[in-house]
Amino acid sequence: MSSSASEPTTRIAPAIARQAVEWMVELQSEGAGDATRQAWERWLHAHPDHLRAWQRIEATNGRLHTVPAPLAHAVLSAPDSPGRRRALKTLGLLAAIGGAGWIAGRRVPWQAWTADERTGPGERRTVVLPDATQVVLNTDSAIDVRFDSGRRTLRLVRGEVMVTTGHPLGDARPFGIETEHGRLRPLGTRFSVRLDDDATRVAVYSGSVEVSTREVVHPRIVLAGERTRFTASAVSPPVPADENDTAWLDGMLVVRDMPLADFVAELARYRPGHVACDPAVAGVLVSGTYPLADTDRILAILEKSLPVAIHYRTRYWVRVVPRGA
Repeated sequence: MSSSASEPTTRIAPAIARQAVEWMVELQSEGAGDATRQAWERWLHAHPDHLRAWQRIEATNGRLHTVPAPLAHAVLSAPDSPGRRRALKTLGLLAAIGGAGWIAGRRVPWQAWTADERTGPGERRTVVLPDATQVVLNTDSAIDVRFDSGRRTLRLVRGEVMVTTGHPLGDARPFGIETEHGRLRPLGTRFSVRLDDDATRVAVYSGSVEVSTREVVHPRIVLAGERTRFTASAVSPPVPADENDTAWLDGMLVVRDMPLADFVAELARYRPGHVACDPAVAGVLVSGTYPLADTDRILAILEKSLPVAIHYRTRYWVRVVPRGA
């Protein structure tokens, strides 16, 4: 089904996964200082499986907050007991299978690990479906493909895709894209779909797309050159599509007057680890064209061109702060 084979999912030992969860919670706690971070870094590099366990937690939810810190920290701080040990075992096992985020919200991150096709942070890949439809997966994305006798369905589980529909002769089965918020029916088209935490975004570059939410009866048609976002209960009025939003297909990030906090959040999708922006510089505007293949270079450019400094606690823990802070 794919133009390239999916990478194997290597199992992480539950004991190591549990250690990774414990470190995650300790680093998120208010008392975490330099000594804690240095100890974590020593653990991280002590064995290749430690790094893999840490990266798996990050890749599972795209950020470190896969387990609510107050809840998990309460469990980890409780006196030793069979209940505490069971809770730790559960957290570790969830992390081992890529599902620590299950208790954090309604989305089920392990679905991304069991998806038919997926990419990691910073990776892009093209998949050609049996009907010749071409799907380009952006960074940290996952899809399920279901072709049966009645329909052709692609489900976006995570991330972002660019879809160019095929035209199989004599195939009357309807083709659709599903997300947790609704269903898209392309009408001979090229379009992108991005799944955010609270909505789905769609931008149409040729043809048109019919958007049906899970709770709204009447669908909305989005025409070429338009984009919109929708939740399970509403579709926003279409606005002009921005061709810069497709720059990721060429490995670039193109922005105009984007608040630094939003820019950093976008950049974080393309690199493993934790990248944060200090509120004091969140409103600084960013413009330019940036090569996504080297996110460290992008951070260095920000430091040279804006009144900010880049603080690396480790390679995987970065914060953008005011210069001189």
